[in-house]
Amino acid sequence: MDSAAAGALWTLLLPFAVAAAALLAAAFNAVLDNRTSGLPAAAGLSSPIRETARLLRQQRRTLPGADALLWRVGGAGFVVVAVLMVLVVPFGGFTFADLPVGLVWFNAMDVLLWALWWLLGWGANSAWSLVGGYRFLAQALSYELPLMFALTAPAAGAGSLRLLDIQSAQQDLWFVVWMPVAFLVYAASIVAFSSWGPFQTATGTDAAGGVVTELSGVDRLLVLAGRYMLLVAGAAFAVPLFLGGGSGPWLPDPVWVVVKTLVLLAVLIAVRRLFPIVRPERLAEVAWVVAMPLVLVQLAVAAIVVVNGGTP
Repeated sequence: MDSAAAGALWTLLLPFAVAAAALLAAAFNAVLDNRTSGLPAAAGLSSPIRETARLLRQQRRTLPGADALLWRVGGAGFVVVAVLMVLVVPFGGFTFADLPVGLVWFNAMDVLLWALWWLLGWGANSAWSLVGGYRFLAQALSYELPLMFALTAPAAGAGSLRLLDIQSAQQDLWFVVWMPVAFLVYAASIVAFSSWGPFQTATGTDAAGGVVTELSGVDRLLVLAGRYMLLVAGAAFAVPLFLGGGSGPWLPDPVWVVVKTLVLLAVLIAVRRLFPIVRPERLAEVAWVVAMPLVLVQLAVAAIVVVNGGTP
């Protein structure tokens, strides 16, 4: 098999790999939920499979006046966007799509999520779904600009928007070591665009489930799976961006990328229990008054280091 055919085969397998990682994440989350509730932790391992089987058997709900096309495009779009995000992630020296503007590609996919969450809220023709859609837009207005500057810091440090170049620039020192503010803002943004943990107001129980209120069957499964897949994609993208890519002892580079992705994913899932849900207006205050100035200082530090021709 030549390299082109091998690359095409791996590209076809990519959605299944991201879905498998999402399934592991869901199982890990269920185990932690069971431990918190005093239930047998081991029972959580099979919980995602049981829930998947239940939703596949469940009838899809239809609502009077709903725009079914927009509604279902919004839900299925999460899975597509997650896979497209991972396309530009290097696995050592190999990447599915070696774009010279890979960083911009990721940010474009993130902005596309604005439309998908809104379509999911609007298309159902339901008051609670619409509230959830508006909540996400309010949240996105808070996290998006700090995220853009957090993404700019590694690009400035490497002098490139290409992920392979950003990864190579961390051979001596990972960017997470001297760009901790950018990394934390980026990690929080992953959680936010997945509507997860403290930033899950778009799907909050106080709004009867928000954008997922009216979803059932396959439609609900795609949204729930898509949220986990977005977490996986965000964690994978952080590896070449802040965590040195595939660098590490003993193991091959692609294995290190997978290991780092799963470790960061586990951390993101575990720490969500440490924080309460943040209301959109409170998030705006924190993002614009605290996070934005800090990430701008971080970007300035990165620029100064590059101008002086080195790393700290």
